[in-house]
Amino acid sequence: MTEQQQILIGGNKAGRQLLLDPAMANRHGLITGATGTGKTVTLQVLAEAFSRLGVPVFSADVKGDLSGIANPGKPHEKVSERLRHMGVTDHPFAGCPTLFWDIEGKTGHPVRTTVSEMGPVLLANILELNDTQTGILHVSFSIADDQGLLLLDLKDLRSMLHWMAENRKTLSADYGNIASQSVSAIQRKLLVLKEAGGEQFFGEPALSIEDLMHVDFSGRGVVSLLDASSLYSNPKIYTTFLLWLLSELMEELPERGDAPLPKLVFFFDEAHLLFNNSPKSLIDRITQVVRLIRSKGVGIFFVSQYPNDIPDEVLGQLGCRIQHALRAFTPKDQKAVKVAANTFRQNPDIDTVKTITELGVGETLVSTLDPKGRPTMVDWCLMAPPHSQIGPITEAEKNILMDRSPIKGRYEHTLDRESAYERLIEREARLKEKRQAAAAELEREKMVTQAEKQKNKGSKSRRQSPGEAFIKSIARSFGSQIGRTLVRGILGSLIGKKR
Repeated sequence: MTEQQQILIGGNKAGRQLLLDPAMANRHGLITGATGTGKTVTLQVLAEAFSRLGVPVFSADVKGDLSGIANPGKPHEKVSERLRHMGVTDHPFAGCPTLFWDIEGKTGHPVRTTVSEMGPVLLANILELNDTQTGILHVSFSIADDQGLLLLDLKDLRSMLHWMAENRKTLSADYGNIASQSVSAIQRKLLVLKEAGGEQFFGEPALSIEDLMHVDFSGRGVVSLLDASSLYSNPKIYTTFLLWLLSELMEELPERGDAPLPKLVFFFDEAHLLFNNSPKSLIDRITQVVRLIRSKGVGIFFVSQYPNDIPDEVLGQLGCRIQHALRAFTPKDQKAVKVAANTFRQNPDIDTVKTITELGVGETLVSTLDPKGRPTMVDWCLMAPPHSQIGPITEAEKNILMDRSPIKGRYEHTLDRESAYERLIEREARLKEKRQAAAAELEREKMVTQAEKQKNKGSKSRRQSPGEAFIKSIARSFGSQIGRTLVRGILGSLIGKKR
């Protein structure tokens, strides 16, 4: 691979360029450092480099600073000084083709998924359900599948849970005990999720993975930026969405194996939020995704403050390491610095622990993978300047880019096709009609029965006919036992039974 196809990270103290082999990008990476040390600019440098190579990029924009990647940068003396230090003579300023996304649909194209696509595991993580409640949620998805009911948005799931509670005695034979208290607890947490913006996130049209894989007419990969500035206040939604997106990529993309360039590079900013208080089952799933998605040609770069924000199971999968400064003011900080130093392949010429605490803004320690996949020794690095604008673009500039977007209008209007909510309402309406019809039939039969009773009662109370009176008169006229026996013998078939 030529140097033109290598990604310039920066230069060491001797001015030697430090490069990242893009063929190793699907071995993933880690960008760490304290707040204000330049992690966002490092992310920008890497993202635009992949874009120039024709690789699509996805990144969350937590602080709102990354939108400048859409505009060309401007010459500056400090930029020129860095380029001279690295021996770079050709550094054209240019922006990247950029798509803007926003779950709320205010500053970018709306981003949605369906409840079914999210699945019970990730949804339980958003709702912070306990084991029993998670089990009930799994049951709701199973029943929906068995009943042919689509779970697309939150009202579908709420209707499904309500129906389960109403029919729990019947369902328990096939699905086990369905505790009404657990169902009620899930319903309450769904209301909290709705208030946090979850209702906008779940629905149709759902995001198509293909719309994150665009390459423009000049062959540059499109950079997709998710506005997470407001979403950051709801970390469960933020992290679960990104994890869902990785899961979708893993499921939908074909096997690709190692290739000269990755299919997509994914930057997971504020990655510590993903692992904070996450159950072991979820961390196991994340580890599995990170390990397996490599074969789909997707590279993941986690961005956080400390390396120990990332569980060891995941950290061991990250090949490229870029470490910005850390400050060791407390014993906890000092321990974090030592952990960070130990994640590198040591260089005998560098005191890694000391250097991490002395790095300036834009200075890093770097270790990448060589062509055989082996980590290189850690080296001090002055980061290369970006080709695009540092800092956000204006709202007017973003509006212009949104108007020119190739997917304008594709996600702006919501769909509400027939799903579990409508089907269950229809089913309830039919059941109500049957109940009303049964009640009406019962009332009719009751009225008929009462009418017959009145008729029979009237028949018994009617006056005797002349014939009956005559016969009874004859019977009374026989006072002796012989007379009564004779009458019963002659007329017993008319007025009574024989003894």
